[in-house]
Amino acid sequence: MTDLVVRKIGWEFDASVPFLWQPANPDFSIFCNAFTFIAVPFEKYIIDAVRKAQSEFDSDPVIAAEAEAFLRQEAQHAAAHRKHMLALVERYPALEKCYEDAVTAYKTLIEEYPAEYHWAYIANLEATFTPLFKVVLDNRDALFGTGDRRVASLMMWHFVEEIEHRSSGLILYRHLRADPWYRIKHIRSTFSHVGELSAMIAKKFDEVVPFEERGASAEELMSIKLLIGEFKYRGPGGAKRRTREGNPATLFNPVPTRELAAMVWRLILSQTPHHDPAGQPLPDSADVWMREYAKGTDMTRYFGSEPVTER
Repeated sequence: MTDLVVRKIGWEFDASVPFLWQPANPDFSIFCNAFTFIAVPFEKYIIDAVRKAQSEFDSDPVIAAEAEAFLRQEAQHAAAHRKHMLALVERYPALEKCYEDAVTAYKTLIEEYPAEYHWAYIANLEATFTPLFKVVLDNRDALFGTGDRRVASLMMWHFVEEIEHRSSGLILYRHLRADPWYRIKHIRSTFSHVGELSAMIAKKFDEVVPFEERGASAEELMSIKLLIGEFKYRGPGGAKRRTREGNPATLFNPVPTRELAAMVWRLILSQTPHHDPAGQPLPDSADVWMREYAKGTDMTRYFGSEPVTER
């Protein structure tokens, strides 16, 4: 069983939290804001997926404990992101539609597929988080450093705990279905669904939030152009060429090319039949974060800068 700690942290957000909470990297602000709007309905989806498989999980005390700990940790994430989401909705009321549409999308998914499909979906998605969030945490100074510490600290906490429970989804999937190929068969379905949700949220962001308050196109960011753009201007003279062509810095612009390439390779490996997130390289900063939490540090102000704007 994965050794999970359920941490209750007193997150507080209000309408003074800007949409562009990381002005040095608008794409990163948008990415994390979209993550918030997906995290809240995704946790409800996990609850429904656990309920669908409850009798199977309860047949094994170790698996039942894994499901309970995973669910409780995810519930903390959803509660915190709900506060962030409501703060953004207070500033931009029409953004509530993002949440409503995502809830509907996950409700439809639950109704249409059996329990093992949902745990294949969860395992596939969660397998990508360790390589993705390792890069983010390894480059935390460049990505989070000058951002509003309220949002930066929220995201860092969530990313650390996603790495902590990196194997939970796969453990629970394997209990329901030992065949790894069933999970692989549903990779395209998983990421098509996530992609549709992301595109829907991005479109609404661009419609509702004025450009000067987001600093970049959410629809361009949350598309296939993301990884293409990340590599397009790397190499000698790339930065000057990007400036000359009038293209802004990308989401992972501060990340060294070697690290970015390793992330892409590990993302590919995460979707192979016998991949296990337990064996992935981890960011040292995750252990540092956990030690600070254990010491009693105020993790709601753990990283980032003082609020960029106040209302």
